Amino acid sequence: MHGGDRIGATLEAHGVRFLFTLCGGHISPILVAAKQRGIRVVDVRHEATAVFAADAVARLGGGPGVAAVTAGPGLTNAVTAVKNAQLAHSPIVVLGGATATALKGRGALQDIDQRALMAPHVKWIGTARRVRQLVPLLDEAFAVARRGVPGPVFLECPVDLLYPEAVVREWYGAKSPGKGSFADRLVRWYLGRHVERLFAGAGTAADSRPRGTQAQEPPAGRVARAAERLRRAERPLLLVGSQALVDPAAAEQVAEAVARLGLPVYLAGMARGLLGRAHPLQRRHQRRRALREADLVLLAGVPCDFRLDYGRQIARGAWLISANLDRGELRRNRRPNLALRGDAGAFLRRLAEAGGWDSTHWRPWLERLHGRDREREEEIARMADEPGDGVHPLRLCTAIERAMDDDSVVVADGGDFVATASYVVRPRGPLSWLDPGAFGTLGVGAGFALGAKLCRPAAEVWVLYGDGSVGYSLPEFDTFVRHRLPVIAVVGNDACWSQIAREQVEILKDDVGCALRRTDYERAVEGLGGAGLALGDAARVEQVLEAAKRTAAAGAPVLINAQIARTEFRKGSISI
Repeated sequence: MHGGDRIGATLEAHGVRFLFTLCGGHISPILVAAKQRGIRVVDVRHEATAVFAADAVARLGGGPGVAAVTAGPGLTNAVTAVKNAQLAHSPIVVLGGATATALKGRGALQDIDQRALMAPHVKWIGTARRVRQLVPLLDEAFAVARRGVPGPVFLECPVDLLYPEAVVREWYGAKSPGKGSFADRLVRWYLGRHVERLFAGAGTAADSRPRGTQAQEPPAGRVARAAERLRRAERPLLLVGSQALVDPAAAEQVAEAVARLGLPVYLAGMARGLLGRAHPLQRRHQRRRALREADLVLLAGVPCDFRLDYGRQIARGAWLISANLDRGELRRNRRPNLALRGDAGAFLRRLAEAGGWDSTHWRPWLERLHGRDREREEEIARMADEPGDGVHPLRLCTAIERAMDDDSVVVADGGDFVATASYVVRPRGPLSWLDPGAFGTLGVGAGFALGAKLCRPAAEVWVLYGDGSVGYSLPEFDTFVRHRLPVIAVVGNDACWSQIAREQVEILKDDVGCALRRTDYERAVEGLGGAGLALGDAARVEQVLEAAKRTAAAGAPVLINAQIARTEFRKGSISI
């Protein structure tokens, strides 16, 4: 077995189902070996897409998320997606090709200091220097990615460790001493010794040893204190974030626990959809106002970052309980009255088991929040019917909400249009919503959709794009076509980076850098082999959505280019 074979066997041992990549000579043996072992190798058009797809697989519980990228620019192209995974706590493994060991630092093709490049963005870095190190290092990579606070890891695999020994000897000219000057023979002798060291012990079988991980349970005493405080609360409020679902297999148990708690709850990030489409405990609007009125706030995997105005949205007099795996996030910006370091999902399960309170005591509080939700939804319905230059985005999003199947997965990739959709589109169940997370990265759409469709081939996968964000991954429709992955994409096209322009124009009186065109994105998709649909008439919204669903059901990826009106619906919502 050459090094590529060893990596392929190790991926198989860890249950890897998909390997995302953009090919390169540095990593070819890994790709071939993975394919030979039944792992589906999915090649994309940009390395960031490969990492985003691996991220989606990890989040949705489709097995370990793994991407392989070639050296140098292959890795630099992937950095944004790796950073996004780090901030979203996604346990992915990135395999990076590297220049030959003897040529490091000598000006070889695509040779850079990859460890220095990746160090700030990953939990762990490994560099193999012998063939026999590949398997144990990859085992360690998988273990570290899932241990504690999950996150990305990077294993650097020099090209001369991946190919067969005979090929590597040929590269180094080290087959025999040969003739030539003394200096030439000395160089060949040195390279021959170098190859011997690379392959020393490689003939010995090196079986992969996958290691299991356990949820980090929150301290039992602190769970008891949280339960006692909850029993005394008059207006409790629960916020559940992505980190409560770091173990996708436990999503249903977390959902059951939240329902048993009986608290009004706001869901964010990967937790969207946790309680289904219309659970009576879930609130969707006026969160800031509710936080100002609550006397007890429980944050389950939710940090006090910009999304909570650095903790200032929570009333100073409220008793704050926070459960988080990350020690830093537990106390950043707003110190909780009770901090529980551990798995936020496990915290919710243990708290529900503790019980001892009468949730009917909170009924007036629940009804107050429910009434505000109802008023806001009535207001949104009225706004959706307002005339404009194009389809009102609320009108379009309302139609999408009605059109989606019950098994749909929603991928959010955009600014103003996608944020508008979050007010209206309701994920159908746990692990059915994918957004970038805290980094706010544009360009996740195609990769997330790719991973989601592979994990759930029978489900509808909807990608909601802004007309700015779609520019990052539009060529990946070629990938969807080649790999027969029929996703449904909707572009909210208002010819503008609206989320930026709205405040920029008001404050600075100039839209420089924000203007786009009413580009025919549907025609670009047709050129890439997919199906394209144009939408400009509000009266045709349902008809076009139904046509898109039929097209996807028939096996073709489809994009709807929706000409939407510019609105002031989200005025004042810019985050800093």
